[in-house]
Amino acid sequence: MTSTASYRHGTAERTAVLLVNLGTPDEPTPAALRRYLAEFLGDPRVVEIPRAAWLPILHGVILRVRPPKSAAKYASIWTPQGSPLAVWTQRQAEGLRQRLPDTVLVRHAMRYGNPALPQVLDELTAAGATRVLVLPLYPQYAASTTATANDAVARWLSAQRRQPEIRFVNHYPDDAGYIGALAAQVHAHWQQHGRGEKLVMSFHGVPKRTLELGDPYHCECHKTARLLAQQLGLAKDEWLVTFQSRFGKAEWLKPYTEPTLVQLARGGLKRVDVMCPGFPADCLETLEEINMEVRAAFVQAGGREYHYIPCLNDAPAWLDALADLARRHLQGWPVDAAPAAELARQRERALALGAAA
Repeated sequence: MTSTASYRHGTAERTAVLLVNLGTPDEPTPAALRRYLAEFLGDPRVVEIPRAAWLPILHGVILRVRPPKSAAKYASIWTPQGSPLAVWTQRQAEGLRQRLPDTVLVRHAMRYGNPALPQVLDELTAAGATRVLVLPLYPQYAASTTATANDAVARWLSAQRRQPEIRFVNHYPDDAGYIGALAAQVHAHWQQHGRGEKLVMSFHGVPKRTLELGDPYHCECHKTARLLAQQLGLAKDEWLVTFQSRFGKAEWLKPYTEPTLVQLARGGLKRVDVMCPGFPADCLETLEEINMEVRAAFVQAGGREYHYIPCLNDAPAWLDALADLARRHLQGWPVDAAPAAELARQRERALALGAAA
């Protein structure tokens, strides 16, 4: 169905940057989690199982059992301002807005939940945006994250009569500013709390099958970790990569985070530093899973000190890197008021000459 929004003649054209994050429930309640999980787990990019087999399981079992458990986990990390992911993503958008010209519109949206991606795109075009840079907050490309955000934008485009120009930032696992911001985060933690015996970099897991099908996610996670370790000056035995947040019975990328931390503790490791470089904003997977569940497992297995290094969140170095990334991808598009005004004057002169002729 084509959008009925009409083009308003004489409207100034604008350039926009749209940050896209995964999403979060509106509140930590079973009902809110049921809505959120239905949208999230119902995405065929996220669960690559034939619909006829998966949907009865999702609606007949998972959405009946999982929401109360997930709601309790969200409640343990909820803040007075709301979901941490929502809070940090909004602050990142605000920080990016401050670092780009005033003429550039900056908004944020969630792939699942609110603010919904189609709704924010509607708001941007209503504000005059005819060029939109879609910048997902997923440094490492995965079909279940980056691709599904791109899919959602494409579906929205298919319903528009006047489509804006769209650019996608697909990945930035080796971006110098991003790596530098991660290193600064680690150094700041070490200066305040001292340094552990080993740095564990935990990335969100995906099924091993995705690697075999050609998804570059596994390689990009390792690239980020390797570059970060080099910038920190770590020896090979001072850091390692793990993968967290398994779901279902299929084999996922290994090594798994919690079993690895338990093994390290049982092997005599007393202090460990853990960070999640693939998550630019703290969320359920970092605050509850890594900083609570995995911490408890490490200590129970004999470890003494478990230090979680927070995500980039609204660290100035990260916001600077995000702005630099946006500027590079905005090249060629008018983003300053002066060029736009000059173009308007040129059009007026051309119209006047045409009328005189």
